[in-house]
Amino acid sequence: MAVQQLSGDNNAVAFVQWRRALLLDTVSSSKCLSTSKGKSHKFQQFVAAVSDRAPYAMTEYLPFCALVFLTSLFSSTCSQGTRLFHSAALDAERRYNVKWAFDETTITFEVEVQTRGYVGFGFSPTGAMASSDMVIGGVLNGSPYLLDYHTDSNRKVYTDPVQSYQLLYGRENDTHTVLGFSRSLQTCDDNDSLITESTVRVIWAFHEEDVESSGPVYHGQNRGRKSLRLLNPASASRIPAGTAFFDLQNQEVPVPYKDTTYWCQIFQFPEMKKKHHVIRIEPLIQKGHENLVHHILLYQCDSNLNKSEINRGHECYHPNMPDSFFTCETVLFAWAIGGEGFSYPPHVGMSIGTSIDPVYVQLEIHFDNPSLQRGLVDSSGLRLYYSPSLRRYDAGVIETGVWVSLYHMLPPGLPSLESEMPSGLHVFAVLLHAHLAGRAIKARHFRQQLELKPLATDEHFDFNFQEFQPLNNERTILPGDSIITECTYSTKGRMNMTWGGLSTRDEMCLSYLLYYPRVNLARCESLPEITGQLKFIGVKEIQEPVTTWPFVIKSPKKYSNLSFTEAMDKYKWTRKKGKTFNDIVRKLPMNIRCSKVGQEEWSIQGMIVSPPELKSVQTSAGGATCRNDSAIQSEFALGLLLTACVFLVLQTCLHL
Repeated sequence: MAVQQLSGDNNAVAFVQWRRALLLDTVSSSKCLSTSKGKSHKFQQFVAAVSDRAPYAMTEYLPFCALVFLTSLFSSTCSQGTRLFHSAALDAERRYNVKWAFDETTITFEVEVQTRGYVGFGFSPTGAMASSDMVIGGVLNGSPYLLDYHTDSNRKVYTDPVQSYQLLYGRENDTHTVLGFSRSLQTCDDNDSLITESTVRVIWAFHEEDVESSGPVYHGQNRGRKSLRLLNPASASRIPAGTAFFDLQNQEVPVPYKDTTYWCQIFQFPEMKKKHHVIRIEPLIQKGHENLVHHILLYQCDSNLNKSEINRGHECYHPNMPDSFFTCETVLFAWAIGGEGFSYPPHVGMSIGTSIDPVYVQLEIHFDNPSLQRGLVDSSGLRLYYSPSLRRYDAGVIETGVWVSLYHMLPPGLPSLESEMPSGLHVFAVLLHAHLAGRAIKARHFRQQLELKPLATDEHFDFNFQEFQPLNNERTILPGDSIITECTYSTKGRMNMTWGGLSTRDEMCLSYLLYYPRVNLARCESLPEITGQLKFIGVKEIQEPVTTWPFVIKSPKKYSNLSFTEAMDKYKWTRKKGKTFNDIVRKLPMNIRCSKVGQEEWSIQGMIVSPPELKSVQTSAGGATCRNDSAIQSEFALGLLLTACVFLVLQTCLHL
C-alpha cells in the first residue's frame, strides 16, 4: 500500500497531540504509562525544535503552569479505568471485539483482537474500503502505536495529515492485542467520518505482522464490516438471572426454492393464572441463516381461534392460506436483519395473561433467498422473557408509514429521492424499515403545523441492520399530531419501476412505534391518491368496472389494455421526470387507513387528507462546530504554552 508521510506543515496539530498524550501519561497511575516510555527525550527534542516559533519566557508562567498541572492531575482519570458501557463482536468467531463509551463531544474505543500484529478499525460510507476513515495500530517491541489513515475512492491508503485519534493505551499477550483510543465526534477534518446517532458502518482488519516503515501489509481475508449505532445502541439485557422464558420457534421449515418467501405459523402463549409482563425479546436465528432470515413479525390473532390451528404453518399471503391466519392483524413485536434483542424500559412491559391479552399469535418470517439456494431448512424464531413482577404500563405497537401496495411506486434510474406519507402516547422506541433501495429514513413529528424534533432518524440506513432504536427521551404524541415516515431511496441502476411489495427488491417505508399506555390502535398508514400519479404519465381513463388487479388503462391509445403497472414501466423515465414525479407525489392527498386490534377499522378508514402545511420548524441546539484557521492557530499557541508549562513542572517536580 502507498502511505504518505506527515508533512512539516502540520507541526501545530502534531504538537497538540503530544501535549494531550503527555498530560494523560503524567497524571495517570503507573499501569497506564504504557504509552510514555521513551517519550521524554523525544518530547524535549520536539520542544527545542518549535521553541523558535514561540519564545515564551517559561519561568514567568511557572505559577500558571503549576495550576494547569494540578488541575489536570485532579480532573483526569486513567483511560483503562474508564467504564466502556457498550460492546460488540465484529465477527462471528469473536476474534475481533470492540467496547466503547461516549459523551457529548468524545467517543472512546477499546479493541481486543486475536493477533500480535497490527489492528485496523474504521468507518466507511458503504462498508467497503473505498473513501474510509480508519486507524491502524498495535504493539511493536513493547511500545504501542496508532496512526490515523484514510483511503480514496480507489482504496489507496494515506496517512491523514491531521491525526484526530488519541492513543490511550496498548498491550498484548501471547494471543491478543488490546488498544484504547479516542476521538472527537466532530473532528472538522474532511478525511474523518462524522459520528452521529445514525447507523455507522464499522470496518475492521488485522494482520499477524506489525506495521513497519514501508506501511501496513495487506490483511488478506482477516477483514469485515458490521453496522452499529454507536451513539444510540440497542438496549442491553438487564434481565435477572433465572427469568422465565418461552420460545416461539419454527421446526425445520423447508424454505421454498424462490427469491422471497413469507412463512406464517400459529402459536399459543403459555397459560398464565395471573398477569405477567414480557420484559425482553430476543431473536433465535439458526446458525448460518443470518442473511436468510430478513425479518420476523409477531402478530396477535383472534382469541377465538380454533385450537387445531396451533403450530400449523403455511406460506403467508398465499391464495390457499387458511382463513384463520387472516385474523392475525395486530403487530406485537418486530425484528429485522442485523438487530439484537430488545429490553423494555423498567416501567413498561408487554402484558400477557389477561382477558384482553394475546392468546394465539402468528410468527411471520421473511426468508430472503436471492441466490435460490435449494434444500434449506430453517428453525428460527423468538425468545420471550417474562416476569410476574408487574411494571407500571402496558406496551403497545403502532405500525405507521406507507401501506404496502403497488400505489407506492418509485421511478427507475434516480440516485436519490424522497417519499413521505402521513399517518396518525409515550413513544420509547422506534424501528425504521425499508428494503434494498432505502438510503435514509426519518419518523417526522408534526403538531399544529409545527414540525418537532423527529422521533427517530437514520441518515445512513443499512438494509442489513434494522432494529428498534430506544429513545433517549420518551416522546409524547397528542391527538391531532401527524407522524410522517420519510424514506429516501436510490433506484440508480434499475431499469424499471420499483413497486411497494413484499420482496426485498420491492419497497416498504414503515415505522414501528413502541409506546405506552396501550390503546386500541394497531396500525395507521396511508397511500397517495393513484389518480394524480396516473395523470403524470398521461393516463386519461381506466377500464370500468374494475375486475382485475392491477387495473387496466382504457385511454390514451398508447396505454390501451395495459395494466397501470405496465403503463408506468412503458413511460420513458429520465432523472428530471423522476424527480418531478416524486415532488408531485409528496404533495398529493393521502388515503388514510387505520385499524384497531383485531380486524375492526376506525371510522377514519379511507379518509382523504393532505400532508401538513409546515409553518415553522422547531430547532434544537446544534452540535460541535468547526473552527477556522485562526482558531486552530490560537489552539497551537495555547497548546505550546500548556505543553511547555507541563514540561517545566515535570523538570522541577519530577527531576526529568
